[in-house]
Amino acid sequence: MNDYIYYPGCSMEGSGIAYHESLMVVKKVLGMQLHEIDDWNCCGATEYLGTSTIPAYSLIARNLALAAQQTVGNKTVMAPCSACYLNLVKADHNMAESKVLGGKVNEALAAGGLHYDPGSLTIRHLLDVFINDVGLDTIKSKVTHPLTGMRVAPYLGCMVPRPDYGHQFSDYEQPTELDDLLRALGADVIDYPLKTECCGGHMAQIGPETAYEMIRRLVSTAENRQADIMVTVCPMCQMNLDAYQPETNSFFGTNYQMPIVFFTQLMGLAFGADAKEVGFGRELVSAKKALARIGVAAPAPAASAPRSKKPQGLPMPASKFQKKAAAEMAIKEGSK
Repeated sequence: MNDYIYYPGCSMEGSGIAYHESLMVVKKVLGMQLHEIDDWNCCGATEYLGTSTIPAYSLIARNLALAAQQTVGNKTVMAPCSACYLNLVKADHNMAESKVLGGKVNEALAAGGLHYDPGSLTIRHLLDVFINDVGLDTIKSKVTHPLTGMRVAPYLGCMVPRPDYGHQFSDYEQPTELDDLLRALGADVIDYPLKTECCGGHMAQIGPETAYEMIRRLVSTAENRQADIMVTVCPMCQMNLDAYQPETNSFFGTNYQMPIVFFTQLMGLAFGADAKEVGFGRELVSAKKALARIGVAAPAPAASAPRSKKPQGLPMPASKFQKKAAAEMAIKEGSK
């Protein structure tokens, strides 16, 4: 099976643009067909479900209702974003478990002429599709430029393997699927015990001191185990560990320079794609040294321009540590 209903989610239009770019390259190599849901909306991220249950589930289920209308034969919805995946599969599961919830959500959907029967679609994460549908043998057969010599820390984040309603992953705490895929690309995968620890989510906006400690722990463990690069499957994880490393360094007086990229970017490189074509240069912490390990020249830094004109949301308030780090960065850039 290589035909999927595709729910990209908001991050693929902004902060996760490198994920989108690399996925578009990889899916061509693997012969995958992705049919983007027409008129999809934001999944509500992680906060909305804790604020207003019925509107939040209705927001999520609208995407499932649209997908069910637009499907032609295939009943599988694939989401690359971990938060989007979890919200979609949680809505489907909980609507089936609770007739009261399902009824109220469908009552809300009816106002827009929509309806969703829970269980009528299968929701899966991109990593699951690569492992269980495409298969490691097929992926390995497409490798033309193995990542030999690159030491990689596989970081899943907390949302993909838990609660795993479809039982797609090998373990809740230490799943091996991402490790196995990266090894198929030829990378030297380090033993990274924090692979399912939380990146902090939006904690940087709520309790920055806590967020920076969570980030420090993840990055320092990868560095102490001599990783060249950290690889993730989640736009939120990538953004937090990449964008907040300067603030974390400022807060702790450290100097971590750990590049954080998406696993599809390494797949693209291993398949022979140009580094810029799969989004390298968009990361804030440069992957130049890690790419040099496999003889690839890093492209010049690129602005993370969105791929559409959809609103990207309101800017979040900066903490005092973010402001301090920004000022230090400005001084550093001015002195060059």
